[in-house]
Amino acid sequence: MKNLKATVFLLLFLCLYSFSNAQDWPNFNRYRKDNAELGLPKKGETRVVFMGNSITDFWISNFPEYFSENDYIDRGISGQTTPQMLVRFRADVINLKPAVVTILAGTNDIAGNTGPSTLEMIADNIFSMAELAKANGIKVILCSVLPAFDYPWKPGLEPAPKIVELNKMIKKYAEKNDCIYLDYFSAMVDDRLGMKAEYSGDGVHPNKEGYQVMMPLCDAAIKKALKK
Repeated sequence: MKNLKATVFLLLFLCLYSFSNAQDWPNFNRYRKDNAELGLPKKGETRVVFMGNSITDFWISNFPEYFSENDYIDRGISGQTTPQMLVRFRADVINLKPAVVTILAGTNDIAGNTGPSTLEMIADNIFSMAELAKANGIKVILCSVLPAFDYPWKPGLEPAPKIVELNKMIKKYAEKNDCIYLDYFSAMVDDRLGMKAEYSGDGVHPNKEGYQVMMPLCDAAIKKALKK
């Protein structure tokens, strides 16, 4: 009887935990406290927010000083797709009053993390974030999706050609809508349209060497955006 009660209690707890997490689908709670503590930019502060998924999320873990020394703010959440980012964009970007936002998103949509998405759906979400930012006086850097030959957590989807097509859409939009296009893809791609082995352990997420390729490209794009 005790074992049965313990099992029922555990199942009830797991159901409530799952239900609670489902209610915060965009994961507002991840940065709610940090955003409140951060407040508005101080006088002379040129704030830059990085919106993204695990690639952005892991960046600050590998190079925390890159963010702390440059007034860069990491708002990446591992596993997220563009609709989730779009929902939390006001809380995690606009309300922080940055001068610039970099948006690096789309690979998890291609992987189907929150369900099937067409390239047009993914692009629309990215463009909507860009338009929200611009409407609030924030300069926009649209990043290319990083190359990936396959996804270890969902193999067989053949993402490489889809990433190429999505990047073409992002670049075209950036050129027509006064955004900066930040091309990480060309610097990191191999002859299979995947990521160069020296830049990643799993073919999707950059290692330290990969981030070291990305950082000067990102700095140059931010500098260009601030001059606009």
